[in-house]
Amino acid sequence: MGTRPPAWPSSGSCRGWRRPGSCGCCSWSSRCPRRPWGSGSRREHSREQQQSQEVLLELRLWHPHTLPGGLPGVALHPNFRQNLRVALLGGGKAWSDDTAPLGPDRHAADVPALDKYAEERWEVVLHFMVGSPSAADVSQDLAQLLVQAGLMKSEGGEPPCITSAGFQFLLLDTPAQLWFFILQYLRGAEARGMDLVEILSFLFQLSFSTLGKDYSVEGMSESLLTFLQHLREFGLVFQRKRKSRRFYPTRLAIELASGTAGTSLGTSLGTSLGTALGTEPDGHGFILVETNYRIYAYTDSELQVALIALFSELLYRFPNLVVAQVTRDSVQAAIANGITADQIIHFLRTRAHPVMAKQSPVLPPTITDQIRLWELERDRLRFSEGVLYNQFLSQVDFEVLRDHARALGVLVFENPARRLMVVTPAGHPDVKGFWKRQKHNG
Repeated sequence: MGTRPPAWPSSGSCRGWRRPGSCGCCSWSSRCPRRPWGSGSRREHSREQQQSQEVLLELRLWHPHTLPGGLPGVALHPNFRQNLRVALLGGGKAWSDDTAPLGPDRHAADVPALDKYAEERWEVVLHFMVGSPSAADVSQDLAQLLVQAGLMKSEGGEPPCITSAGFQFLLLDTPAQLWFFILQYLRGAEARGMDLVEILSFLFQLSFSTLGKDYSVEGMSESLLTFLQHLREFGLVFQRKRKSRRFYPTRLAIELASGTAGTSLGTSLGTSLGTALGTEPDGHGFILVETNYRIYAYTDSELQVALIALFSELLYRFPNLVVAQVTRDSVQAAIANGITADQIIHFLRTRAHPVMAKQSPVLPPTITDQIRLWELERDRLRFSEGVLYNQFLSQVDFEVLRDHARALGVLVFENPARRLMVVTPAGHPDVKGFWKRQKHNG
């Protein structure tokens, strides 16, 4: 006599399956009353549970539903309910099983090697953004992505250069940079002919993978293989060769979907990359700024030097010290590329040497004031598009049309002595029509 398989729990027999803080019956039935929410949780965890419920609602994994008799309840999304059942009770096909036919890897990458690879690849992206002389070439796809994301700009066939948004991007920590980068990639995925659902599914699969374990590329679509190569360039996966049948997810990819708070991503790679960017916690600053506009940066990082060179002129360089000068031309060159005075000041203040950080204010006021004044020099002229009206036959004609444009609120500029005026492009049709009627009636 065969063993009878266990019966699926029904909505009325779910108490034995429930865990504290969860609505067990929602795992199996399509609907459940709202009252069981939190019935098994402790009072001190009610806030966390409420936040979890709000997240589930925002993700549309469940939604409010009225039960028979008018009882308020919730309904699980059918796809989520089915996959939750498989995840908890078994079934389906495990993604990691696909690596079984590959056999052992003679060139297996261990965890330290994967961390080093991820760090080096991500630094290549950052070096390219700041235009470091030691920056390696990146693919055309990556360069286009940086431009489309607004982190860099390319005009007149010139090589891409960093923008204000790109400079602000460099001030973020590594996890935040990765999230921003991936979100920008996903926004343009469909325009590149990729399946957005397939890409998202693969990203979530990577978050459940094991660091140091290899996975097979068998069965991947062409779109997914292209995405894998992009992840390889970002440092999220390691693949020894482009045609290799296996790949290793790095720490960056595994912890991407799991959040950043308290993870080793923010402590291991985040710390090493933070050292390269000067974004370590307080007490690890490296910059001294003097009232004579000299900058002394105690660093040997090419990336730090390239960042400082964005808004200053490098004077001397020693093995662990760089001396630079903040000048009017260097600041205005940075501002011309979109970097603001406040961003420059924030960069210097947040990376101030511990000795300098004890001062109040941290930066000399003469430096901060002068940087802002140099920025204001570029704001003395304001450019506005407009349509020019001139060659009036009389002063009366000029004043009639000028007064009409002023009444409409579209007058940009006037010169009564020369009988010329400028109106906005949006107001041009109304002003032109009025002038034609005036000439016809006159």
